[in-house]
Amino acid sequence: MKYFIPKPSTLEELKALYRTLAMKFHPDRKGGDTETMKAINNEYDELFNAVKNIHKNKDGETYTKETAETSDYFRDVINALIRLCMKAVNVELIGSFLWLSGNTRPYKDAIKALAFKWSTNKNAWYLAPENYVKRSKKQFSMNDIRNMYGSEAVDTDRAAEQALA
Repeated sequence: MKYFIPKPSTLEELKALYRTLAMKFHPDRKGGDTETMKAINNEYDELFNAVKNIHKNKDGETYTKETAETSDYFRDVINALIRLCMKAVNVELIGSFLWLSGNTRPYKDAIKALAFKWSTNKNAWYLAPENYVKRSKKQFSMNDIRNMYGSEAVDTDRAAEQALA
């Protein structure tokens, strides 16, 4: 493994690291190239099969739960989001959910096509893991969710700067 160091032990860690690497090396980004991205995608596919059923809960404990998600699915979503990110859409990975906020209205159809759902309470789009079922009626704010699961946001100003440079 050349890019995924340290080796992720859960699916959430793998996705967070993949998103970071894609934002840095994607061919549509300044400084990115196709060969590096191919190598990253190959490593991601290998690691995905090893950790796809290993998850981390809000308390930081790992558990095993079978998932039908494929490595291609998340990779395709990230590629599409990289293009949206350069257009003032905020992308945030919170636990195993992807959240989109900001100026999303012009991209509503593209976001829907990626299977995101609109959360009226949060005023944001989200992509939940496949087969996710909410089991509690308790309402959490975005800050509560960030505090429980951790958050990694894409710096959209920096992304736009890099795209224009």
